[in-house]
Amino acid sequence: MKRSLSIALIGAAILFSACQSAKTTDAGAENTTPDTSSITGRKWRLTELYGKPVAATINGKMPFILLQDTNSRYSASAGCNGLGGSFTLSGNGRIKFSQGMSTMMACENMEVETEFKKVLEQTDNYTVNGNTLSFNKARMAPLARFQEDKN
Repeated sequence: MKRSLSIALIGAAILFSACQSAKTTDAGAENTTPDTSSITGRKWRLTELYGKPVAATINGKMPFILLQDTNSRYSASAGCNGLGGSFTLSGNGRIKFSQGMSTMMACENMEVETEFKKVLEQTDNYTVNGNTLSFNKARMAPLARFQEDKN
C-alpha cells in the first residue's frame, strides 16, 4: 500500500512540474514584444502581390510602404494615390492596418493599387527574411512581398 501511494505521489509531482513548465513557456510567448526595428523606419519596395511580380514603377512611381515607429503610422503608394493610416503591432509578428487617408487621383494602371488596398485589409501577420518583408494572412502564402529600398 505504501509503495502504491509513493508511486502515485511521485507520478503526481512529475505531472505537476511538467504542467507548470508548460504554463511558464506559454505565458512567456504571449508577452513577447515584437522587434519593430526590423520593419519600421525603413522604406519597403513592393515586389509581389498575391504571388505575381509587381513592376519597379507604376505610372512612373515606385510602389512602396513606410512604417513609422514613432507614431505607428504608415504611408504607401501603389503607383498612383498616396495611402496612409495607422498600424498596430503585437507579439509573434502580428500586424493590423487601419486605413486613414488616400488621395483620389485617377491613373491609367489602378489594378495594383486596388489589390494593394485589399492586402492591407487582409494582413494579420508579417515575416522578415533578410531584406524581404512579407505580409501574410494566417498561414497562407504571402499576400505581398517587399524588398528594402536602400536609396
